[in-house]
Amino acid sequence: MGRALVEAYPSIMSLYEEASSVLGYDIAALCFEGPTERLNLTEYTQPALLVSSIAALHVFKPLGITPVAVAGHSLGEYSALVAAGGVAYREAVSIVQKRGRYMTEAVPPGTGLVAALLGLRADMVKEVCRDASSVGVVAAANFNSPGQVVIAGEKAAVERAIELAKAKGCKKAIPLPVSVPVHTPLMQKAADRLAGDLAAITWSDLKMPLINNAEAWALTKASDIQASLVRQLPSSVLWEDSVKAMAAMGVTTFVEVGPGTVLSGLIKRILPDAVTLNVNDPNSFEATRAAFSA
Repeated sequence: MGRALVEAYPSIMSLYEEASSVLGYDIAALCFEGPTERLNLTEYTQPALLVSSIAALHVFKPLGITPVAVAGHSLGEYSALVAAGGVAYREAVSIVQKRGRYMTEAVPPGTGLVAALLGLRADMVKEVCRDASSVGVVAAANFNSPGQVVIAGEKAAVERAIELAKAKGCKKAIPLPVSVPVHTPLMQKAADRLAGDLAAITWSDLKMPLINNAEAWALTKASDIQASLVRQLPSSVLWEDSVKAMAAMGVTTFVEVGPGTVLSGLIKRILPDAVTLNVNDPNSFEATRAAFSA
């Protein structure tokens, strides 16, 4: 993750080195070499994604493109806030490490489950989660795109919700390699702990609006952002609404900065006519540069 960009643009290695000094371990080695089992633990996943995304952002910045708005999916909201000038990079690295740790400690290992439901309307997903809640905590965690909603919660309750969803015509249920059931009420304890850390660091008003996860609102004030990040953990990620909100602001081109192209795929399902570009390796960056130069 991120290795090809560092090899092509060695100056961004300093971002990995700075993050390593904050984290207390070699984040570059983890991103570039794994092991995958460790990288999939959210305490390590979150800093790795943030650092790799900001490294990609530094490659993109010299193009001189000023975005209309920024947004990020779950952890990506912190990368978006760094991009918009809301928080210093070092402080973001520190806070996402704590966020991952608090999330892990909020739910005993092996007791949670996360799964993507495909081909079921959002209102039907909410209904199956309500019906399965008699077994335990389960909620719609991510409203990603039409026909793709991620559910999360206690293992037995999620499994029951999957059964009910299939009975209602769900085409496919895919368990996800996420170590904790984020964006459910099970994360309230983690959110309460995180609130103190968020209050202790310096936040700035944004250079451009952030479309937040919890309500798909356009935020620019530092005080609003801090409160929004606390709400984010136990709340659903309203990604589909966020993309539509950006479209309503006149956005027609989206640049996904960081590992993977998952968000680009979701955006195309939400807005089929949107232009999606990405920066996650040298080839994708060159394609993005060419698109803006055309």
